Amino acid sequence: MKITRGIILAAMLACGSGGVLADLDGDVRHLQERWAEINYQLEGKTKLAAFEQLVSEADAITRANPNAAETWIWSGIIKSTYAGAKGGLGALSLVKASKADLERALEIDPSALQGSAYTSLGALYYSVPGWPVAFGDDDKAEELLKQALSVNPDGIDSNYFYADYLINEKRYAEARTYLEKAQQAAPRPGRELADSGRQGEIAAKLREIAGK
Repeated sequence: MKITRGIILAAMLACGSGGVLADLDGDVRHLQERWAEINYQLEGKTKLAAFEQLVSEADAITRANPNAAETWIWSGIIKSTYAGAKGGLGALSLVKASKADLERALEIDPSALQGSAYTSLGALYYSVPGWPVAFGDDDKAEELLKQALSVNPDGIDSNYFYADYLINEKRYAEARTYLEKAQQAAPRPGRELADSGRQGEIAAKLREIAGK
């Protein structure tokens, strides 16, 4: 089953203050920080076990905050990344669950986390097989990734994942432009580990397409 690093995603910090919002922000920060730790610092069975636990935590947080797009986005991100780490047909239920979470986020607030649901869902569409195995669709992927760029034109992830899509389509000159833009994205406060990991992936992609 075609599930690659392309479905490993990151998103911006959630905003909000006071009361319930403060609790929600804490939950979102926990999910994104733990995601980065697992994704970039763990390996093998330890990584898989940690992702399985984080999926359970994300599900609990979405149940407690069903109208918060940010929680659905991170639940989708975590499930898709876990699917990428797990691989094989056993990951199919995870990518389908991720798709449902991200679609729910878009229904609530398409602009949440600077359009990260568009980025995440677009990456899923170009990373998984098409019918009858799964829902992969390259045209739909490009549509969603362009929507992500319209919301967040200078973001590290919106540019990186569109570039990754373009590489898959062998559109290397275009991909290089978006990778270089992602490389110049402003650092995200509190997201140092995620930014460092993503910059490493950007550099690897630039090496991959050098001379193409």
